[in-house]
Amino acid sequence: MKRLRYVRLSAGRRAAIWGVFLLAAVMGLLCVAVLHMKPILTNLAAASVSNTVNRIVVTAVYDAVSAGEVDYDDLVHLEKDQSGHVAAVRSDMAAFNRLQSRIADSILQRLSEVSTRELEIPVGTLTGSSLLAGRGPCIRIRMQAVGSTTAKLRNAFTAAGINQTKHQILLDVTVQMSILLPGFRTSTQVSNEITVAETIIIGSVPDTYTYFSTTPEEAEQYAEDYIMNNG
Repeated sequence: MKRLRYVRLSAGRRAAIWGVFLLAAVMGLLCVAVLHMKPILTNLAAASVSNTVNRIVVTAVYDAVSAGEVDYDDLVHLEKDQSGHVAAVRSDMAAFNRLQSRIADSILQRLSEVSTRELEIPVGTLTGSSLLAGRGPCIRIRMQAVGSTTAKLRNAFTAAGINQTKHQILLDVTVQMSILLPGFRTSTQVSNEITVAETIIIGSVPDTYTYFSTTPEEAEQYAEDYIMNNG
């Protein structure tokens, strides 16, 4: 039966083994930290980019309105009948397309100017604990956002009173952003609906106006009064 032999390691070898164990432990902790930080970084980056995009879209539309590029009379033409009442609303699609293109180009240009920025995240926030959120020194993480945008004008008609219709020209802006963060990427979509012009179209006022309630008890009484008054 062979005897077991114990090998005595030198101090240098023991230090090297301990160094390997410590390095493996540190790498494991870093991997866990990265996995834990990823959803937090994703949410913070998406919120930061969304706020920036919203400001850019509103500013671009405001500048277009201030520069006189948005004029209701240039975008639509009201066709009237012989009595002077509005018979049809005709959109100038060429003017629509020009305005959509100018606003989309303005948004893309402004996005390119702020595509690269830094996130400052407190260390306590990265722990995921509500008690430590916002506490501790900040870590700066550089991110880059690349986006594409679509701008589309559309008409909307809503009742504004007796024989009155509110006509609005709405601008739907959708910005798709791809966010590049250290080690991974994410994306977010920001949508805005902005009223760029509106008017009230007034028609002829009827001689009588009858209101019928949708409540069964009241509807019967309204119908009886209408028959008694109109024969």
